[in-house]
Amino acid sequence: MLTIWGRKSSSNVQALMWCIGELGLAYVRHDIGHRYGGNDTPEFLAMNPNGTVPVLQDGNGEPLFETGAILRYLASRYGSSPFWPDDLAGRTHVDMWAEWSKINIAQEFTSPIFWRVVRTAPKDRDPAAIAKAMGVLGAKLDIAEQRLAKHAYLVGDELTLADIQFGHVLFRYFDIDISRPERPALHRYYQNLTTRPAFREHVMVSYEELRVL
Repeated sequence: MLTIWGRKSSSNVQALMWCIGELGLAYVRHDIGHRYGGNDTPEFLAMNPNGTVPVLQDGNGEPLFETGAILRYLASRYGSSPFWPDDLAGRTHVDMWAEWSKINIAQEFTSPIFWRVVRTAPKDRDPAAIAKAMGVLGAKLDIAEQRLAKHAYLVGDELTLADIQFGHVLFRYFDIDISRPERPALHRYYQNLTTRPAFREHVMVSYEELRVL
């Protein structure tokens, strides 16, 4: 049994939970962080001194933090090819695009755009900063668009760990009030993700509790 500490409205928790759902693993999750609190207690900080979510414990094992590391742990222990290939070259190729997605998509969307649009009061928003951030993100989404024009998923024609890191922010990207250039392959990819039960359950989650009015 997996135990997860982290609120379901956290994008990093959503990535983890989507992965757990795709792998069909049993779990219990505790709402921690933001309005739920609990991430500054001695007990939580003993598991993760950063005070961030998610944290995962597999059975009686040592608690793990940092989403990318947790995802690789789960994929290595419970996943199989093509989600997490057995051969080193194939696995590294998936991991390469997973890291690319985390650094160039998730990080370039969450704080520079999502926070400025949803977690900032309208009177305090900076349209110029948002537009600039959209340009930075857009250049990377163009790379994904080229790949998705050739394949159903980011690495090939089957879901992999790279899609977890790439796709988990797309619900918010397509849902928030921003101007989005047409990227038909990306849109088709996102629509495909929305048909996956684990994506619908763990990623297509309301973020209204995060909104600043």
